[in-house]
Amino acid sequence: MGRGKIEIKRIENTTNRQVTFCKRRNGLLKKAYELSVLCEAEVALIVFSSRGRLYEYANNSTKSTIERYKKACNDGSGTSSIEETNAQYYQQESAKLRQLIQNMQNSNRHLLGEGLSSLNIKEMKQLESRIERGLTRIRSKKHEMLLAEIEYSQKRVMELENESLYLQAKIAEVERLQQVNLNMSGSELSAIQALSCNFFTPIVVEGSTSYSHPEQKILRLG
Repeated sequence: MGRGKIEIKRIENTTNRQVTFCKRRNGLLKKAYELSVLCEAEVALIVFSSRGRLYEYANNSTKSTIERYKKACNDGSGTSSIEETNAQYYQQESAKLRQLIQNMQNSNRHLLGEGLSSLNIKEMKQLESRIERGLTRIRSKKHEMLLAEIEYSQKRVMELENESLYLQAKIAEVERLQQVNLNMSGSELSAIQALSCNFFTPIVVEGSTSYSHPEQKILRLG
């Protein structure tokens, strides 16, 4: 069910008027913030309550936005004056960015030990403190990386040792199987030789005229 339409007129009840003011003020500040972020608009909002309390919001600076507004109004409402105002604003922003870049470049040169003649004693001490803090962080990170490398190397050594023991056990097992096979082959050869001798040796049986081989006759003299 939708909300009913509210009649826009002064709220007579003081309490209700104060509650409505707080709600609407917060909503207005939120909308101003969203407009400045979503659309990159320069927004300045000023609100005075019925008791004279000031509430304001500005994404840049309330004073600079008001000055920009005054300048735009004084220059006229034409398109050319607005473009000139915007051009001046962007020129100022560009100058700020160039100065910021220059400061960063100078700071980097100082960290490299260059251009130190322009610094005083206090600035030199601050620079020294910055370098010492940076060295402390670098050494800490290096120590952490070395510990990680050592731990990895130790783990790798253990893995290689385990692999070496495993391979040695496999080699010993293969050699044992080969020795068993050789022993079995020697025994089989001896058995074959024994069987061959028994097969070709004549068998003499007393009281019998039978012969162990049809080509050989063995006579028994009584």
